[in-house]
Amino acid sequence: MSATFNDEEIHQIERLIRISKEKPLLPENFVPWSAPEEPHHTFLPEHLVSLHGMPIYDTLSDEQKRELARLEVVQSMYAYCWSEGLFCIFMNRYIQDRKPDDLERRFLIREIIEECRHMDMFASAIEKLGRKPILMNRLQRLFGNWTARFLPYDFLFVSCIAIEIMADRYGEHLRHADGSYPVLQKVAQLHNIEEARHILFTRAVLKKYTQKAGPLRATWYSLIILTNICFFQNAYVHSEIYRKVGIQNPKKVRQEAFSHYQKKFAADCLDTLKDFIESFNGFNVITKPLWRKVMKLDI
Repeated sequence: MSATFNDEEIHQIERLIRISKEKPLLPENFVPWSAPEEPHHTFLPEHLVSLHGMPIYDTLSDEQKRELARLEVVQSMYAYCWSEGLFCIFMNRYIQDRKPDDLERRFLIREIIEECRHMDMFASAIEKLGRKPILMNRLQRLFGNWTARFLPYDFLFVSCIAIEIMADRYGEHLRHADGSYPVLQKVAQLHNIEEARHILFTRAVLKKYTQKAGPLRATWYSLIILTNICFFQNAYVHSEIYRKVGIQNPKKVRQEAFSHYQKKFAADCLDTLKDFIESFNGFNVITKPLWRKVMKLDI
């Protein structure tokens, strides 16, 4: 696979490469790591907390609610950190045999550098919050590694942009939340800025595929995106987190909470992704029922 760019896209990608080189955002300097955690600081906007809006949430103490938000933002950052590692595996595979001056290779080298910094930044933020994430299980690791190594390139770029768009939207909520902990606020801001550049590039790469996608390929793209989002939602919402917070019957609560969380997540974090899927007619008689049933998306 090799994308064909028009003159405007070439100019834009060259500009993005130059910005990455000349104005790098270094987490060591950009994020106020020494900022103390104050009692009024929040870790997640309340509407993104999985149990918010359920009767059980009102039974929790303020301390339990705070701990739940802390553990869930740790889990989300771990999921992004893990996924960016897979992206790097894929991107290295994609550029392996390209010429040194190849435009895509030059941009993706900059993206790999930035993604590696993101992984380090997320790991540092997790350490700062003082909680351990729940690691991906064996099946999740096998699925992630298989896709990064063997899926066709256009399918993988679709997967990448889906996670980037979703993470960008999630980060916007975190970044603009009232009273957000400054460390998390700046982590989200840095990630938003650089992911915006990655999304621009990936849209340009995918254009020749999505613009000409027939019903079958559009269906496959839509299903790949759905699978990725569902995968990450399962990585966010954990019965083990509820157990750590002190909630009784955590597995039963998780069963009830997951569907509830999906509805909120669809409304709060999938609007931009929905627009992207609509751009290549990814909602059809096959995929619409699945997005409504599996992802609770209003389409």
